[in-house]
Amino acid sequence: MDRLTVLYHIDSPQDEIAARAAALAVEQSVEMPVEAIAEARIHREVVGRVLDISPAEEGGFLVRIGLALETTGNDVGQLINILFGNSSIQDHVRLLDAEFPEALLGRYAGPRFGVEGLRQRAQAWNRPLTASAIKPLGLSAQDLAGLCKSFAEAGIDIIKDDHGMGDQSYAPFKERVVACQKAVAGSATLYAPHLTGGPKALAEQMEIVEGEGVGMVMMSPMLLGLPVVQEMIAQRLQVPVLAHPAMAGASRIAPPLLLGKLFRLIGADAVVYPNYGGRFGYSPQTCKELVQAAKTEWGGFKSALPVPAGGMNLARIPEMLDFYGQDVMLLIGGALLLAKENLRQEAGKFVAAVAAKEAS
Repeated sequence: MDRLTVLYHIDSPQDEIAARAAALAVEQSVEMPVEAIAEARIHREVVGRVLDISPAEEGGFLVRIGLALETTGNDVGQLINILFGNSSIQDHVRLLDAEFPEALLGRYAGPRFGVEGLRQRAQAWNRPLTASAIKPLGLSAQDLAGLCKSFAEAGIDIIKDDHGMGDQSYAPFKERVVACQKAVAGSATLYAPHLTGGPKALAEQMEIVEGEGVGMVMMSPMLLGLPVVQEMIAQRLQVPVLAHPAMAGASRIAPPLLLGKLFRLIGADAVVYPNYGGRFGYSPQTCKELVQAAKTEWGGFKSALPVPAGGMNLARIPEMLDFYGQDVMLLIGGALLLAKENLRQEAGKFVAAVAAKEAS
């Protein structure tokens, strides 16, 4: 039977690691005393196997475990459950990576548009893309549309809702989407509203998105659930999908696996994540590994576009482009909004700085 090879980090004394690794293999497969299992086929095909244990440089141990592919049940939610369901509750275990067999990858479509499709939608070739966010929460739909208009006139490629926006009374979803999409009409700028809520609310929001001709959407897979994003949004909507990392740091899953691989697996065309040196704690190495996971050849999937964010400003543009190259979407939000009445001019400086760096 095909198996997933899953890499964990376990904090453990040397004399306990073999037992802890074996317990993890059982916990993530049959979740019961193996002595109570009478059927030999289950022992042979279903029970998790410890494949390798080695010391980790930072202390603790790296443990590779083989888990039966069939136990994922053709469902991305169950895939996450098998990788890290119960064990995410154990504070001595972290999920670092997983090697997915072709039989599993063949069940998923990955990004519909990917880097090249997103470039085509935004009419942005041979350069990095630019993005910003409309905020703060509390503004009216018309005020948010005014921000969209300034950004679009400055030439920003992607304008996204703040991830806290849902269907609040001061800027209801439909009113906000109608106003913001109208504000970018006639430009190459794509507006990406934030899809939130349960299946009924999502279905209603998606009808609005389709009816208004919106060019992109944003959602938070860890809030909605990966199966919902995959089936209700990525597979149905004919527009690029931007994945936001809200709640992605809550379960001790390594960012390159969660944001780079799994978000791409369910259909994210672009992935927002905290850039190094911002107000979050990702390291340059983590960012490099995340980008590699999002863009490298994998299962025939299109690449997802990395979107480093989180406290970025214009002064860091040259450094970020040296680090990431052309296939990146730079997201600067609050630093532009500080300009207030000069927002359009400041956003124009953002667009010009990216163009100047690429021309140099």
